[in-house]
Amino acid sequence: MEKNSKQLSHVFEKYMKNKPVFHQKQFLQSNYMPDTIEHRDKEINTIAEISASALRNEKPSNIFIYGKTGTGKTLTIQYTMNQLNETSQAHNIPLKILYINCKLKKIADTEYRIIAQLIRELGKEVPPTGLPTDEIYKIFINIIDQEQQIIILVLDEIDQLVKKAGDEILYNLTRLNTELKKAQISIIGISNDLLFSDNLDPRVKSSLSEEELIFSPYNALQLKSILKKRSDIAFVDGVIEQGLIEKCAAYAARDHGDARRALELLRVSGEIAEREGSKKVMISHLDLAESKIEKDRIIDLVSTQPKQHQIVLYSILKIADKRQKVIFTGEIYEYYKGICIETSIRPLTQRRVSDIIAEFDMLGLITGKIISKGRYGRTREVNLSIPDESKVKIKQILKDSLNV
Repeated sequence: MEKNSKQLSHVFEKYMKNKPVFHQKQFLQSNYMPDTIEHRDKEINTIAEISASALRNEKPSNIFIYGKTGTGKTLTIQYTMNQLNETSQAHNIPLKILYINCKLKKIADTEYRIIAQLIRELGKEVPPTGLPTDEIYKIFINIIDQEQQIIILVLDEIDQLVKKAGDEILYNLTRLNTELKKAQISIIGISNDLLFSDNLDPRVKSSLSEEELIFSPYNALQLKSILKKRSDIAFVDGVIEQGLIEKCAAYAARDHGDARRALELLRVSGEIAEREGSKKVMISHLDLAESKIEKDRIIDLVSTQPKQHQIVLYSILKIADKRQKVIFTGEIYEYYKGICIETSIRPLTQRRVSDIIAEFDMLGLITGKIISKGRYGRTREVNLSIPDESKVKIKQILKDSLNV
C-alpha cells in the first residue's frame, strides 16, 4: 500500500510540475453554450420565426428537425429557446419550455416515465411507477391547464423514445391539445435518424411534422472556423502545432461533418499532450486521439443499441467471420431469424431489418451499397467498417447481451 501511495504521489507531482496546455478546457466540452452559433444563422432564424407566435399566446407549429450527430441541432434549439424564454419573461408572457433527452434511461423509456418526468419539470412530484397511464396524463393536463399558456416540449433524440416506447406516445402528445381548455402544447422533435419518420404511423407523422428542418453536415472549412474560435479560448497561446486544427477538421468532415467529434478530438489531443508532459499539442497527439476515440465510440455504440439492432449486428459479424466477400441483406436476414429463434425474440420484418442496416451505415459501423437486381428488386451490399482490433471485444459484448 505504501509503495502504491509513493507511485501515485510521483505521478501527481509530475503532473503538477508540467506546464498546462489548457487555459479553459470547458470551451471544448459538447455541452458548452457559446454566445453565438456559427454557420447556423438560417436554421436559427427559421426556428425563431416559427416559434415567435408563442409570444402572442398562439400555439406554434410542431417542428421536426433532422440531421446527423454533431450538426448543431440541439445547440441551435437550446440557443433559440433560451432567447425565446428571455423575451417571454421580459414581456411577462406565459410560456414554458420543457426539454427531455429521450436517450436517457429511466426517464424516456416508457410512456409513463416521460409524462412523469414532464410533471417533475413543472415542479410537481409523482410516483416513478404505479399509477395507470391515463391517471398520469390527467395529472399532467390538470397542472398545465390551470392558466392560459403555451408549452413548448422539446424531445431530443425522439427516435430513441419511439424505439423504446412506440409511436403511440407521440400520437397521444399531439392529441392533448383537444383536451386542453387554456393551455396549448407545441412539440419540437429532434432526430439523428434521417429515415425515422418513414416508419411512423401516418397519423403521427402528419401531426408531428407540420414544419420540417434538415441540418446539413458541416464542411471542413466550417469545422475549421468552429475549432479555431473554441481553441483560441480553450488552449494556452502558442501550444497548438501548425496544421493541427486543419487536420482535426478534416478528420471530422470525413465522419459526416460532426462538430461534436471534432471538439472531442481536439480536447483529447490536449489531454494526451499534457499526460506526456509535452509543451505543445502535436499532430501525433491528434492521431493517437483519433484512434482512441474511434475505438471507444464503436464500443459505446454497440453497447447501447436495442436488442434487435444487436442481433442484426451480431449476424453481420458472424457471417463476416466465415468469409471475406461482401454480404447481402437477404442472408443477414436469414441468419438474424435464426438468432431470434435461439434467443426467443420475435423477429422483425425484412424491411425493418433493412432499415436497421441503413442506420448502421449512417453510424459508420458498416458500409452499404444498394444494388439493383432488375425484376428481382434491390438489395444492399454490406461490408463491415469495424476495425479488426475492436471486433473481438464487440462480439463478446453482443454475446453477453444476447446470451448466445
